[in-house]
Parts: sequence; structure tokens; C-alpha cells
Amino acid sequence: MEISETARNVLAQGSIKIRVRRSGMLQQMTFTVKKVPLGKDYFVELFLDRVIDISELQRLANETGLPVETQNGKAFPAGKGAKDFLNL
Repeated sequence: MEISETARNVLAQGSIKIRVRRSGMLQQMTFTVKKVPLGKDYFVELFLDRVIDISELQRLANETGLPVETQNGKAFPAGKGAKDFLNL
């Protein structure tokens, strides 16, 4: 699967700071790259140990081109699933 240049840079760095709307305010949060087991393989995602609205999660997933997980949910870029991010 082909991933975007932004996603490649994030995976190489291991984290990314993104402006996120939380509780009505824009805040800069650091998301880390996390490997999640899926059978014998794994897929990668951006992880943040905070609560963010699901609509904001979906926006972040679409902008970065990577799955995003927080305390309250997980979002994948439009039209993609976990199998699209196996072994990146």
C-alpha cells in the first residue's frame, strides 16, 4: 500500500505535534507512533492518551493519512482499514 509523504515523515520521526480542538480550545498535542498487534503482524497508528471528539479524530486521520487512537476511540483515514497499514 502506498502511503503519503506526510505519513512517511511521521513514521520516521516516531511522533508528531498536531493542533487539536479539545474542549472548545485549540491545543498542541504530541501523538506517538504505536505498533498494534494484528494476528502475526502489526499495524501502526498515532496514539494519544487523551479524550478527543470522534469528528476531530477522523479529521486527524484524514490529514495525516494514518490511523489515530485516543482514550475514547479510533479512526482510520477514509476508505482504509487496519490491513492497509500492516508492517509499515
